[in-house]
Formats: sequence, C-alpha cells, structure tokens
Amino acid sequence: MSTANVTLVKSLYDAFKRGDIAPIIAALSPKVDWKVNGRPKDYPCFGAWKGPADVQKFFGLVAENELATDFSPREFLAAGDKIFVTGHYIWKILKTGRTVDSDWVHVFTLDNGKVTSFREFNDTAQFAEAYRG
Repeated sequence: MSTANVTLVKSLYDAFKRGDIAPIIAALSPKVDWKVNGRPKDYPCFGAWKGPADVQKFFGLVAENELATDFSPREFLAAGDKIFVTGHYIWKILKTGRTVDSDWVHVFTLDNGKVTSFREFNDTAQFAEAYRG
C-alpha cells in the first residue's frame, strides 16, 4: 500500500505544478481534514478546511495570494497510512510583491486511495511578514 500511496501523492504534486487542481480534489475523501499550520489572521492561506469543496476554496486562496517561483518536493517517506513529504518553495506574495523562501513538510494520511488528512508545516513567520509588507 505504501508504494501506491507514494505514487498517488506524487501525482498530486505533478497536478499542482501543472495548475490542475481537479485531480487533487478528486483524490480527497468526502470528509478530508486539510490544515496549513498558522493563524488565518496572519495569512489567508493558513487555517483549516473540511471536505473537498472547502479544499477547493483553499486552492482559490492560494491562487489569489501567491505565485510559486519554485515548488520542489524532495523526499517522500511512507509510514503506515501516512506519506511525509519534505520540500522547498519560493512564493511571491501578490499583495506586497515580497517573497517567502521556506522549507516545508507535508503529511498526508490516506485510506483506500483517498486523502483523509493533510497537514502543512512551513516558516509561518516569513509568510506573515511578507503579507504585511
């Protein structure tokens, strides 16, 4: 199962890099729990979303607030029903033109080929500072 889960998660990153969000939404459990560490008052893309429709709204916020100049998943590690992905990205914050250059960790939990949970951890201070200008 771990190999299939890693393959699925890699395909989701490939879809994101193409700007194709539909395969990501299709891979979500109806009750997916999607969280990006941080306070929404500090940056609009921080917070929690429940269900595929809410996650679609999250990706809308990403498109409204930031532009990736580098998005590089680096390691995919499987442990039981979880896939841990480490990587690096550079985002241009559209409101201010400032950049965020951060390592990140994503944790996916999968059940029967569907993403039931997603967690993102990054340098939240950089995002908040870049958004404030």
